[in-house]
Amino acid sequence: MSDPRYQVDVNVISQYLVEQSQPEENRFAFSYTVCISNNGELPAKLVSRHWVITDGDGRVQEVRGPGVIGQQPVIAPGQQHTYSSGTVMTTRVGNMQGSFQMIAEDGKRFDALIAPFRLAMPGALH
Repeated sequence: MSDPRYQVDVNVISQYLVEQSQPEENRFAFSYTVCISNNGELPAKLVSRHWVITDGDGRVQEVRGPGVIGQQPVIAPGQQHTYSSGTVMTTRVGNMQGSFQMIAEDGKRFDALIAPFRLAMPGALH
């Protein structure tokens, strides 16, 4: 069982962006909104991210970088940080997963895991 002092949960909702997609050119755009909840006992700073994006053909792209959308938020216990971003793929369906690297107020480093979530053009799946 994980240490309750360092409990950060991540929820993601994705959406297909019709207006930014060009299916005839194999361009499929998606947005995703991420809600990061600090359910632990200590404030925690989000210092970096690691995304694994897999398209419908099995091609994998990894994205690493500091913070999220130019920010490294400190999230207090019981608080949330929400942001939106996006990605473009060459297939109608794919998925994303990853982790946020966090540092608690006491200096402990830990990962907040991002469970796999689907990116799909409406009607692409049965």
